Amino acid sequence: MQAVLKYPKIAVIRPQGCLNAANALEFERDLTTALAQDNMSILVVDLAAVESLDSAGLMALVSALKLAGSLGKSFRLCSVSPAIKIIFEMTQLDRVFEIWKSEAELAQRIL
Repeated sequence: MQAVLKYPKIAVIRPQGCLNAANALEFERDLTTALAQDNMSILVVDLAAVESLDSAGLMALVSALKLAGSLGKSFRLCSVSPAIKIIFEMTQLDRVFEIWKSEAELAQRIL
């Protein structure tokens, strides 16, 4: 479903296709596992290959954001397509998540 790449202290998860009720629990489990790693301080979710996102997918992201905060880690989104960005704007979650245009732009700021 997704690839996980690692930079020093940064994990990048790249989900693909649909993030919906059918796979939201698995996706949330992957996010939780990545956040639980002691050697990681920033989790980036690259949404470039995500075609659709429903409320279950959004809740997985919100849960991971809350967990990251409780663990003192950063949680960021990048490469959000215009169609997916509308969902964040309509739910006003664009004000909650740190969203970057691309992974390259984010990497320049972090590294």
